[in-house]
Amino acid sequence: MPFIKTHQPCERCGSSDAASLNEDGSTFCFSCNEYFKPDSTSEVHQPDTVTDLKVYQRNKKMDNYTAPSYGNSTSFVEITDRKISLATAKKFGVKCTVVNGEIVNHHYPYYNGHELAATKIRKPDKNFAWSGSAKETGLFGENLFKAGGKFITLTEGECDAMAAYELMGSKWPAVSIKSGAHGGVRDVKENLEYLESFDSVVINFDNDKQGKEAAIEVAKLLTPGKAKIMRLPEDYKDANDMLRQGRHAAYVSCFWDSKVYTPSGVLNLSDQLTAYQELRNNKKLAIPYPWFGLNRKLEGLRSGELVTLTGGTGLGKSSVTREIEHWLIDHTEDNVGVIALEENWSRTAEGIMAVEANAKLHLDSVKAQHTDEQLDGYFKKVFMGENEGRVWIHAHHGVNNIDDIFSKLRYMIIGLDCKWIVVDHLHMLVLSTLENDERKAIDGIMHRLRTLVEETGCGMILVSHLRRVEGNRGHENGIETGLSHLRGSQSIAQLSDCVISLERNQQSEDAIEASTTKVRVLKSRYTGEVGVACSLMYEQGSGRLREMMFEDPDELTAEMEL
Repeated sequence: MPFIKTHQPCERCGSSDAASLNEDGSTFCFSCNEYFKPDSTSEVHQPDTVTDLKVYQRNKKMDNYTAPSYGNSTSFVEITDRKISLATAKKFGVKCTVVNGEIVNHHYPYYNGHELAATKIRKPDKNFAWSGSAKETGLFGENLFKAGGKFITLTEGECDAMAAYELMGSKWPAVSIKSGAHGGVRDVKENLEYLESFDSVVINFDNDKQGKEAAIEVAKLLTPGKAKIMRLPEDYKDANDMLRQGRHAAYVSCFWDSKVYTPSGVLNLSDQLTAYQELRNNKKLAIPYPWFGLNRKLEGLRSGELVTLTGGTGLGKSSVTREIEHWLIDHTEDNVGVIALEENWSRTAEGIMAVEANAKLHLDSVKAQHTDEQLDGYFKKVFMGENEGRVWIHAHHGVNNIDDIFSKLRYMIIGLDCKWIVVDHLHMLVLSTLENDERKAIDGIMHRLRTLVEETGCGMILVSHLRRVEGNRGHENGIETGLSHLRGSQSIAQLSDCVISLERNQQSEDAIEASTTKVRVLKSRYTGEVGVACSLMYEQGSGRLREMMFEDPDELTAEMEL
């Protein structure tokens, strides 16, 4: 009975296109493998079409069984259209309908235990029909191979199972799922105990996108280490394709080369030599910091790393970030993105220009000492000319939403190709969330920042605050900092590649001590070096930070191998 409509929805399982309509109004669904009578959505089994027989290899009666053939007789023949031998066809119990010397239909027997329960008929137009109910049947070929053993090959179709069996010298078990790639997970779940009884399950699904994706989903169902995914050469669609072209040796090679499936992100290092060689030769983008002592500890600022800069209130975090921002603009050709949540964009721009001018341009009294032409000159020098289109600043206009901020971060990195990002500061990000628990908010933000850095490979500098400490002396008195002083959550330290802390006794009566900031490395995942890296003197006249030693960072650039 031919189908008059295909790719119809199934009211029982909800599939949008797996049902086919027969001439008499009945329907068969290839997703749930059920038959429905005309004008009804209820399931109808056809027991009169089911012949209860033992496996023909055991009771020798299979040759006397005639599978349903829609009016034509069936017999065991060499399946010439698929290059499958007569011996293999008999082994799997597959008969064919032959008309005028040509094979018209294939008849694939399916068993429930040792009883023949259904027959799947493959027509020349590659449509399928079922006689009997396939619901309780096992995998195609399962009845032939007892549970337990070293290997079993799992394919996407019946002809592929027979082809795999024949290609492997008719020695190893080979079975097929019942309903193609889309039904693979369901079929394997229903027969999981049987497949689990083998030491290895070699999954040989079709060599297309659907087959490759289905193979991974099926592999996830099996005990870790049991599933192997077989990859065929690109020129071959499936096992039967290789059989038809006589590629026995190539198929055997692919079989033994099958790789044990591991979840995404879990690697077998034995397979990673080439990848390691490529990574070794492709070093991360890196530049020196503006200060020699910090480079001695950290060996530069690297892309793909999250660096947290922390310190007490008023201890120079903004001054340090502006020095670094100007340094990145002046010493690289990379694009730089800045998200400063406590100030507007013009204040951020003037802070970077102040480094160029060696003057506190944010002060009106200092700005008044410069002509408009001078101020425009600083702006053009830093942000225009050779630096045209290189510096991007988040203009938040006082409105901040955490998802909006992350959207802009991603746009800066991917859309604007910013290799270096400065975020000032973490706790303003916390305020932009709806989370009442500061620790949970920080954990979520740090995870998102870490993921963004890993995904994009950008270098990110994150400014963070310190918590208040017990005792009479606080951070404004220059106490030594530690990772435990980071405010809100230990995920700040855990997810950062590097943590740099600023210490200064701003209340000291000694003018030099009050103006000198110790730069302490609290964590360095790359070098492992920690401790005081250098001391920076704040120049009251220029607002610049000068390292208190003779080495010139410019000389270090040529010397450092990054």
